This record gives sequence, C-alpha cells and structure tokens, in this order.
Amino acid sequence: MFTIVAGTGYTGVRALERLPADDAVGLSRSPAETSRICHLVDFDALETLPLQLPDRYRVLYTCPPRGESDERLCRFLALLRPAPARFVYISTTGVYGDCKGAVATEESPVNPGSPMSKPRVVAERLLEQWAGANGCQLVVLRSPGIYGPGRLGVERLVAEDPYLNEADAHPGNRIHVDDLATCCLAALSEEAPAGIYNVGDGDHRTATQFAREVARQAGLGEPRTISWAEAQKVFSPMRLAFLSASRIVDTTKMRDALGVIPRTPEQGIRDSL
Repeated sequence: MFTIVAGTGYTGVRALERLPADDAVGLSRSPAETSRICHLVDFDALETLPLQLPDRYRVLYTCPPRGESDERLCRFLALLRPAPARFVYISTTGVYGDCKGAVATEESPVNPGSPMSKPRVVAERLLEQWAGANGCQLVVLRSPGIYGPGRLGVERLVAEDPYLNEADAHPGNRIHVDDLATCCLAALSEEAPAGIYNVGDGDHRTATQFAREVARQAGLGEPRTISWAEAQKVFSPMRLAFLSASRIVDTTKMRDALGVIPRTPEQGIRDSL
C-alpha cells in the first residue's frame, strides 16, 4: 500500500528508507538526507499536498506538535481527502506524567506534567475523533527518549557535564532509533491491531547508568555525578522536569502484538558508535 511519511527527520527518514522505493514518499520541511522521493513542504502553511492521494494509502506522522491545540496536525488532517486506511502517530510516554516510579501500561491514565507532553495528549484525542469519523485505523506509538548515531551524549561526557548520582536518579525509558523505525513499519501493517502501544527497549536503567555504558564503550572516563540539590542549581528547567518524572513503561504489548524485539542498550550503543 502507498505510504506517506510526514516528517523525515531522525526517525522518519529511517522508516522511509525501509519502505518500497516505488510505493512511498516523504514530506519534509527541510532537505532530507535520503535518495528517496521527499517533497519539501511547510507544515505550518500547507494548503495543498504535493501529490495526488490514491484511493488507499497509509500515513506515518512524525512531526512534533505546534501550539497547544497542534494547529500543524489539524492543517495536515484537513488535506487528507480521501482519508487514509491507516494513520500511525508517534507520541510520547511523557503523556503519563510522573508515576512516582510505578509501571505505566497503555491503560494507565494520562497525566502530562510538562508543556512538551500536554499537546501530545491533545493530538492523540484529536486523532481518535478524526479517525473514528473517517473510518481510519489509528495506531499511536508512545515513545520514550530516542537515542542512536549522534545522539548518545558523547559530547556531554567529553565536556564532563554532570549527571545525577544514583541515589537521586530515577528509572529511565528509551529506544534505539532503528528499533523505533521497526515499530513504525510494524504499526503500518494492517495485520497489526489498531490502538495505543508503548514502545521502548524494556531496560529501565537510569540516565546515569546509560551514560556510564556509553563512556565505557567510547573509551571515556566515568561520568561526573552531582546530587539533586546541586542539579537544581545548574540543570536547565527542561532537564530538571525530565529527570523529576519517574515511571517504568511497560512494553509487553509492543513485543506481543507488533512482534518487535528491541536491542539492548549495550547493543544499541555499540551500533550507534
């Protein structure tokens, strides 16, 4: 089935390159590093699509929200006539907010605490209504932090930027970018049940433990650590908000229904380096 990848950034371009070349197209606001067909568009001023929509097609949407009501997504959906057979949306596990270290499943209530997560909840609900009204199968992939080539924090380790000590650190959730792309491809298949999926590697080591493994494999020194009290003086408000929220994201449904077995952090770091 013909596929539109809306947003060919870090994750989207990897998914696009694994789709049949003659049956997929990308939409991007900036030139994508790919030989695949990718049209340049301004998602915030889009009035027409640069292609003719077939009777049956599917969409992978990777664009971040714009505004509290995600005007960017609203504008894009208004142009999808006819509606796609399936729409896959990459959301965030941040919609669960701070669970105080408890396990978050797809049935857990959303309680976004950060300005970055709140628009994702709005987008999910908008898509649920739109998909229901248009006979479209919707799949929402709630993703944690994405790492991969160029996104391991090596520069931070080299600069000896501080991390939280283990006594103050919370469980972490993350996924390698190529595993997320695999989840996207599995979710695009009509064989996969529609619905919400938590995605991640199922390894909940802290950000400090992850950085320690990056340092080991990269041949760098141990990450410098500080207390939470010290962190409040030097970390950015965004980083503090991220580190203060604690949850363990359950990814059983991803493994069972999507059939995705992600790589371990050790494997992912090695592949990324």
